[in-house]
Amino acid sequence: MRWLIAFQVTALLGFAQTPDEGSAIFQKHIAPVLAEKCGACHGKQKIANLGTGSREELLKGGNRGPAIRPGSPKDSLLMAALEHSGELKMPPGTPLPADTVGAFRRWIELGAPWADGPAQTVVKPSGDDDTWAFRPVKRPAVPAGPAHPVDAFIDRVLKDRKIAAAPQADRRTLIRRATFDLWGLPPAPEEVNAFVGDKSPDAWGKLIDRLLASPRYGERWARHWLDVVRYADTGGFSNDFERPNAWRYREYVIRSMNADKPYRQFVMEQIAGDEMDAADPEKLVATGFLRMGPWEHTGMSVAAVTRQEWLDDATHTTAAAFLGVTLECARCHDHKFDPIPTKDYYSIQAAFATTEFADRPAKFAAEEKRGDFAVGRARLEELVRRNQTHIAEFEGIVRKRLVAKLGVADEAAVPDATLKAEVRQKTLLTAEEFERFKIFQKREELYRRSMKRYDELAYSVNPGPPADTFILPVGNLQTPGEKVTPGLLKAASWEGAGAVPQSVEGRRLALALWIADEHNPLTTRVMVNRIWQSHFGSGIVGTPNDFGKLGKRPSHPELLDWLASEFVAQGWSLKKMHRLMMTSATYQRASAVTAEPALLSHFPPARLEAEVIRDSILRVSGELSADTGGPGSMPEINEDLALQPVQIMGTMMPAYRPSPERGKRHRRTVYAFQRRNLVDPMLEVLNGPSLSESTARREATTVPTQAFALFNARFVHDMALAFAVKAGAAADPVQELFLRAYNRPPSAEEKSVMATHWERRMAWHEKTEPPKAPERKPLMRSITSELTGAEVRVVEDEETIPYEDNLQRAEVAPRIRALADLALIIFNSNEFVYRY
Repeated sequence: MRWLIAFQVTALLGFAQTPDEGSAIFQKHIAPVLAEKCGACHGKQKIANLGTGSREELLKGGNRGPAIRPGSPKDSLLMAALEHSGELKMPPGTPLPADTVGAFRRWIELGAPWADGPAQTVVKPSGDDDTWAFRPVKRPAVPAGPAHPVDAFIDRVLKDRKIAAAPQADRRTLIRRATFDLWGLPPAPEEVNAFVGDKSPDAWGKLIDRLLASPRYGERWARHWLDVVRYADTGGFSNDFERPNAWRYREYVIRSMNADKPYRQFVMEQIAGDEMDAADPEKLVATGFLRMGPWEHTGMSVAAVTRQEWLDDATHTTAAAFLGVTLECARCHDHKFDPIPTKDYYSIQAAFATTEFADRPAKFAAEEKRGDFAVGRARLEELVRRNQTHIAEFEGIVRKRLVAKLGVADEAAVPDATLKAEVRQKTLLTAEEFERFKIFQKREELYRRSMKRYDELAYSVNPGPPADTFILPVGNLQTPGEKVTPGLLKAASWEGAGAVPQSVEGRRLALALWIADEHNPLTTRVMVNRIWQSHFGSGIVGTPNDFGKLGKRPSHPELLDWLASEFVAQGWSLKKMHRLMMTSATYQRASAVTAEPALLSHFPPARLEAEVIRDSILRVSGELSADTGGPGSMPEINEDLALQPVQIMGTMMPAYRPSPERGKRHRRTVYAFQRRNLVDPMLEVLNGPSLSESTARREATTVPTQAFALFNARFVHDMALAFAVKAGAAADPVQELFLRAYNRPPSAEEKSVMATHWERRMAWHEKTEPPKAPERKPLMRSITSELTGAEVRVVEDEETIPYEDNLQRAEVAPRIRALADLALIIFNSNEFVYRY
C-alpha cells in the first residue's frame, strides 16, 4: 500500500514523478516553510539547538538526535514534530496544513535532496493563450470594410455576430464627450455653438486638435498617470510626513503630456533619468516615479526591512505600470500562473539595488510656476516665528522653576551647564506642559520641512554603493538564498535584447532601454490599452495592470496589436493615438445600448471621475481658478474631518486648513495637496484613486454617501450659489443653467418644471432668513497624553493670511437663493455627472 499512499500525496500536491522530483518539492514547498516557520528560531541566528539552514544541520540534529533520516519518514523526528504526534510539536500552535506535511514526508522519502533557494522552474501555462501578452507584437492586416482601421476591426466582430451599430451621436453630445475625455471639463456654451455651427468636413478633427493643443489636456491626462503611480504629497503610514518637492513630479507629468513627449522617452526618464543625464533637472525630477509609493523610516524602523520594502515596491510598481504584469507574485515563489520564476523577480530587483534616495539640486523649469513662492515662504516663516514664541514660553517656565528649585536670586546664579541641561530636558515642566511643548516642537519641524517646497530640489534618486541581491524564499530577509545578478524578464525578452550590467551605474538605464524597446511585447500593448480605456470606459484588456493568466483576455486581440504597432510607427505619440481612436466612427456612436458594451456597437456611458465632477462644478459656476502649477493647495473639505486630531510621532499635527485665498482653493483638483492619511471625503466617496495602491481603473460604485456629499457639502452649496449668480444675470436663467451644465437648452417640460420650482423656492426664501456666514473662532484642539492619559488642549495659531470667504447666501436676493436650489438639483443629476 505504500506506493498507493505516495501516489495519493503526489497527486494531491501536483507533483510529477521525475528524477528531479525531490529537488522540485524542496524548492517549491520545503524551503519556504523552513524559512517562514522555522527560520526565526532555527535559522542563521538560531536561538534553539537545532539548525534548519542546511541539510547537514538537519542530519546532525539537536539534543534529541538527527532531525531527518533520508528515505525513512517514520524514523525522522522532524516528521513526528510536524505531525504533532510526539513529545515535540512544531511549529508551536496550529499544525501545518496536511498537504504541506505530506510534502515533507515525500521529500524525506526521496532522500531529502537540498538545493539553494526556491525553484527556478517556470510554471507551464494551462491554455494556449495564457501567454499571449508575452508573445511578440505582430501587426495584423486591417480587415476589409470601413476605411478607418479601428472601425474595420470593431465592425468585423459586429458583422460576424449580426449586431447593428448605433448611429452617430449628435454634435452637442460629441463635443461634450471629447472635452471631458481630453480636458476633464465640460465645454463652454460658446464652444458648443461654434462646433455645432461649423459645417466644414474636418470640423471634428479640428475640434480634437484644439483640445489636444490646450494646457488643459496635460492636466487631464496627468491624472490618469498619477493614478497608476499613486502620486501623493506625503509618505503615508503612521507619520505621513510631507514630501515637499513631490509636486515637481506632478508638474513633470503634466508638462510631458502637453509636450506630447514620446512615451518611450517618458518611460526611460522615470526609471533612469539620472543615469541618462544627471545634469538635466527634468530627468532628475522624472525619477520621482521611483519614490512615489508610501514609505516611512523612523528611529524604530529596521533599515534593512524598510530598504527591502522599497526595493519590492520599485520592482512590482515598475512592472505593473509599464509592463502590466503582477511581478510581485514571484517575490516569494515562482509565479503560479504566469511564466515568471522567482529568479527573474530578484534579477529585475537587482537593477534597483544600487539606487539610493536623494533630494538633488535641480533648477526650476521655465514652465514651473513660482511667482507666489515669496508669499508662501513668508507665511511659513511667520508660523515658525509664532511657534518659536510658544517654545520660548516653556523654556521661560523651566528657567523660572530652576531658579526657585535652586533657591538662588536669579538665572545668572545658575551654572551655565545646569541651565542648558534643564532647558534641553524640560524635566521641570508638568506632564501637561510637556505635552504642549512637544506639539510646538514638532510643528516647527513640520513647518521647516514644508519650506523646502520652494527650494530647487528634485525628489529623486542616485546610484549608491555596490549591493548584492539574493533570492529571499517567501520574501524573508533572514534566510537569503541564491545570489543573483541584474537581469531581465526572460518570458518577455527577445534575441539581442541586451543585458543589465553588474556595475553600480547603468543598471536602471539598461532596464529602461529594455522596457522602452519597440520589441518589448508588453510595453506598447499596455499603454495603448490605457488610452483605449480612457476613451471607451474599459480597455481592450479589462485588467490594465495585469496582462497575465488571471487578467482578462483582450476583447479584440488583433486590434490591440495593430494599435501597439501603430503606436511605435507614430513615434510613440499619445496625442496621435487619441486622434486615431477619436476620429473613428466607433468613438462617435450614440450611447443608446444595442449590445454588450465591450463589443462597442454603441458608446458606453460612464460616470465622471471624482476630480472631473468637482472641476466641472467649479467651471460651470464660474469659480474655476486659472491658477496652475506649483505646490499643492488646500481645497475646502468636510470640516468635521478637517478638525479631527491626527497623531504624528507621539504628538499632534496642525489642523487641516483650506487655502485662505479663493483662487487657491478653487484650482483644478490635480493641483490639490494629496495627503495619504487625510483624503477629501468628496473624492473618496466618488471612487477617487487610492494613494497607496496603483489604480489601474476607476470604479463607479453607487452608495448613499455620494448623495450626501453632493447635496449637503458646504462647497457644493457655495458653488450652486455662484452658479445661480452667473445664470441669474442672463435673460433666461433656467436656460442658462442648462446650457452651461448640460450644453443643451431645456425641453419645454423641463423648463416648465424648473420654473415652477424656482417660483416656489423664491416664495420660501422671501420669508426665510438666510444663514449667516460661518464664524471663524480660535481653533481649540485636544490630544490624549501618552504619559498620563489626560486630555491636553491647545489653541491653534490663526492663519497668517486673511481668509477670503466664498459668496454667502445672505449677500444675495431671494431670487438668486432660489435659483441656487435649482443649481443644486442640476449638480446632483445623472446628466451632469455622466459622460454619454
